[in-house]
Amino acid sequence: MTTNATRIADHGPTAEAAVPDDFEGQYVRTLVDRWDQLIDWDRRRASEQDFFMELLNGAEAQRVLDVAAGTGYHSVTLAQQGFDVTAADGSAEMIERTRRNAERHGQNFRVLQADWRSLRESIDGRYDAIVCLGSSFPHLFQEPDRRAVLTEFYEALNPGGILIIDHRNFDAIRQHRYRSSGNYYYCGTGATVTVAHVDEQLCRFQYDFPDGSTHHLEVYPILSGELSSLLIDAGFDAIQNFGDFRENFAIEDVDFVIHVARKS
Repeated sequence: MTTNATRIADHGPTAEAAVPDDFEGQYVRTLVDRWDQLIDWDRRRASEQDFFMELLNGAEAQRVLDVAAGTGYHSVTLAQQGFDVTAADGSAEMIERTRRNAERHGQNFRVLQADWRSLRESIDGRYDAIVCLGSSFPHLFQEPDRRAVLTEFYEALNPGGILIIDHRNFDAIRQHRYRSSGNYYYCGTGATVTVAHVDEQLCRFQYDFPDGSTHHLEVYPILSGELSSLLIDAGFDAIQNFGDFRENFAIEDVDFVIHVARKS
């Protein structure tokens, strides 16, 4: 996740509307404090099984950069599985939570706040794999930024390295067929998630919590084919797509699409 912020998406009686490209401003502490509740680490681990570990092992990856660490779920999990992990995120609140969760799980890895558009200024050398998960890439609203960031990812990889990048199924959402089974990624039961608005340029998710609070997150609703084309333009090849961790899937039947792209 990448861009600098203006203000919030914590909607109550005196709410301000979030604005596009306002990434860090959307992840205010009150939402970050609930993020692990939304994920439910145990249920998420059960749904993913060893999917990402098998992809990384298949690519003979050891050094892994998690560029959308969030509260640290994948960074911690991959570190537990023996990978050499660096965790990055654009939100200071998220990065602080990653540090705390890593310590709580007995893991020690490099954690840093970084803007994707200048990623190579923040990292140390190249990596065997980059993971960009949790539908984080859609926080980039401008196509030049999307292209620039994919180039940053490409250049940060060793030859033969892989990028694993995912997003919600915006193909279905843009056809007003939003579905969330609750079995993938956001497995917690403490919030109701709906689409408050969607068009070709903006998708606004609404999170309603039992205590009556409401948060909104705004993203660019990227299509699966659109991202695949951008990956090819950035130089990646051997692109493989999965739907909800399955190689054989129908686009209308999945919650998330995962792209695995290899650097030549």
